[in-house]
Formats: sequence, C-alpha cells, structure tokens
Amino acid sequence: MNRVINFVRAVLHTVLMAVTVIPWALAAVLLRLFGNQKLVYAVCINWLRLSVNSGTAILGIRNRVTGWENLPTGETDAAILLVKHQSLWETFSMIALMPHPLAYVFKKELLQIPFFGWAIGSMDMIHIDRKHGTRAFGKVVEQGKRLLDKGTWVIMFPEGTRIPRGQKGTYKTGGTRLAIETGAPVVPVAVTSARCWPKKAFIKTPGIVDISIGQPIPSIGREPAELMREVEAWIEAEMRRLDPEAYK
Repeated sequence: MNRVINFVRAVLHTVLMAVTVIPWALAAVLLRLFGNQKLVYAVCINWLRLSVNSGTAILGIRNRVTGWENLPTGETDAAILLVKHQSLWETFSMIALMPHPLAYVFKKELLQIPFFGWAIGSMDMIHIDRKHGTRAFGKVVEQGKRLLDKGTWVIMFPEGTRIPRGQKGTYKTGGTRLAIETGAPVVPVAVTSARCWPKKAFIKTPGIVDISIGQPIPSIGREPAELMREVEAWIEAEMRRLDPEAYK
C-alpha cells in the first residue's frame, strides 16, 4: 500500500515539475536577453524552491541542516562547496537553502536538455566542455575568480556523478585545484539524500535528508590531492555517522 501511495506522490511531483519548468525556463531565457542577471537568478531560485517545498509537501522529504555556523558570514566572503552527490535532491536543495548565490560547475551537455537546460544556461554559472581538458579547467578558474569576487559561491560534486547509498566514488581534485588557484576555502558537505531519493529512482520514500556542513578548510599553501583527501575523509566519515545503516 505504501508503495502505491509513494508512486502516486512521485507522479504528482513529476507532473508539477514538468508543467512549471516550461514558463520558468522561458522567463529565464527572455530575461537573459535583456541582461538582467539578478532577475534571472531570482526567477530560477524560486522554481528550485518550489521543487524542494513541493518535494516536502507531496513526497514527504524534509531537509535537516546542521553546521550553518560553519558557513562564511561576510557579504563577499568566498567559499567553494564540495558536496556529496547521491541524487537530484541536493542539486535543487543546496541552491534553494544557501544564504549566498551559488554557481554550479557542470558539463556542457546539460544545456541541451529542453527547458531545464535552457534555463540553467541563462544563469551565471560555469559550464565546461570536458573534451577540452586543460583549457576547460582554465575557464573554470577564470569564471570562478569572477564569481567568487562578487560574493557568489561555487559548488561542485567532487565525485562527479550520483553515487548509490553506502558507496564512495572517486574524489577528483577539480574543486581543490580551483580553491588553491583562487585562495578560497573549501566547505565540505555531507548529504544523505539517497535514503529518500535513490539514484535513478522514480518512486521516492518519505523521510529526512540530513545535510551536514563542515568547517571551512583553508586552501592557501595546500596541494590539490592532499586537500581533497582531507575533504574526502571528512565527508565519508560524516556520511557513516549520519547514515550508519547504509555502511554496515
């Protein structure tokens, strides 16, 4: 019976997202044509908040955030958030929750997704062509510096893709390399979203998603691999604390 109810909830949430993404995306694209980037971001973040709030109301998924005190508090204080990636949920939640504007680093192919891709392409974020290798990372550094200087935080998923619950991917050093190049601290974040929204699952399970924000780690004078090992150690230890059942 619960599975049937959860299926109906998933259908309702999917329909709501599909219907609302069209006017949202069109509004973002039109506003971008007029060069009003702040309004583009406001429109987009409101849709993402709708996604999260409707996920709570319809799917029964709630966020429980700890570690707010670890976030930088200055208006232009820089930060690079390195986040555990288990589902689409944290992609929406992080930008909806954070007190600063966020810029994702994402692959160029996402821009081809109708409506959703067009909208994120209208936002001031960092999309890269991974085929260009070193040149692509140069673009990340250039745009990352510009965004960080104006108080926008950069967010990256160091494992690169969604990882099933209880598993660990390969932590890549792109985020720590960017931090060292810009002098920004890295903020590790653990997320247990797969407890409610497993990778590639259509049916979701009501429950609590823990989002734990770690203390900022200075990047100046560090080596990318060594700094990423520290980030990885904190995130994976925190994941085991938050979701011990997944790691038995």
